[in-house]
Amino acid sequence: MDDDEDDRDFLADALLEVDPDAVIKQLEDGMYLMESLLESKLVIPDLIFLDINMPGKSGLECLREIKMQNENLKKVKVIMLSTSSDPSDIESAHELGASFYAVKPNSLQVMRSFLSEVMRMDWNLLDNPQKFRLI
Repeated sequence: MDDDEDDRDFLADALLEVDPDAVIKQLEDGMYLMESLLESKLVIPDLIFLDINMPGKSGLECLREIKMQNENLKKVKVIMLSTSSDPSDIESAHELGASFYAVKPNSLQVMRSFLSEVMRMDWNLLDNPQKFRLI
C-alpha cells in the first residue's frame, strides 16, 4: 500500500517476478486500506506492505488500527516499506507491531532480492518482539 502509483507498480512487478502466483491488491491511501480490510467479505491477506507517508491516513495510523482489530486481522504480517530511515519512524513501527521495517530499494534487482527473502521468511521468528528486523 503506497500513495505513489509508480512505487506500487514497481513493488507489484517485482513481487510477481518472485512469486507469479501472488494475488496483489493495490490501494493508494490509508483510508481505502482500512475500508478494504474491514469489509465483512474480505479474505484476510497474508502480508501487507505499508508505506508510512500516505494521504488520508498514514501508514503508522493504519498499522495501529490493524493491530487493534479482531484476531485474524491482528495477526496479519505488516511490512513497513518506506523511504524514511528516520529512527523514530522505525521505533514507532516496532512499537505498533510491524513485522519488520525496510527502506524502499531503488533498483528492481534489490527489490526482487528483498521480496525473495520476505517470501522465504520464517515468520515464527518475527513473532517474538525481540526479533524485529530492519532491512
